[in-house]
Amino acid sequence: MKVGVITGGHAFDVVGFHRLFRSLEGMDCYIQSLEEWSADFSRAGRRYDTLVFYNMHKPLPEDCPGGRRSREAIDSLAEGPGHVILHHGILAFKQDPVWDTMVGMTNRTIDGFSHDETLAIHIENSDHPITQGLSDWEMVDETYDFQDVSADGNEVLLTVDHPKSMSTMAWTRQYEQARVFNDVFGHDDQTWSNEKFRTVLERGIRWAVGEI
Repeated sequence: MKVGVITGGHAFDVVGFHRLFRSLEGMDCYIQSLEEWSADFSRAGRRYDTLVFYNMHKPLPEDCPGGRRSREAIDSLAEGPGHVILHHGILAFKQDPVWDTMVGMTNRTIDGFSHDETLAIHIENSDHPITQGLSDWEMVDETYDFQDVSADGNEVLLTVDHPKSMSTMAWTRQYEQARVFNDVFGHDDQTWSNEKFRTVLERGIRWAVGEI
């Protein structure tokens, strides 16, 4: 499976991030900036089976590197097959109604964040292919404190109960012809090296494609 991993707008541990995506079985993951992806999209179209967005661009897509090409590439996501929006990707393009719909949140204003928090993760839906067979676990990650996800069109998979965090941490939804898996976890290698986080991410990618 060929997976495009889109970055930009936020720094990250490059070595740990590459190690994470190299660990995903059966996946060739190509990490690239939004500008590189949108330029490639304009030349080669849908080169990847699915996309993982780990970017945090603040402007609208058309005002980001790549300009019109970035806007066209983002708008094409409605055609599927599926995508993953990971961690600070949830906060990208805050004024963009397309991204609001992809994420399933109309208000993505963040009230605060906190690093290195120990979170007790609860499996909210154990019947979903992404979480099936998993049990609750603890993990250290960054928290986001903003409006929780509504039940409208969103299938909640993972939750936490923490005073500095939103409750819903992973959910799926349908965006026109595309499956979308949203996962708030994933700040740094404390999370990336966690076996259950990797399992959820790998299954989330496979679910987005329609393999599971």
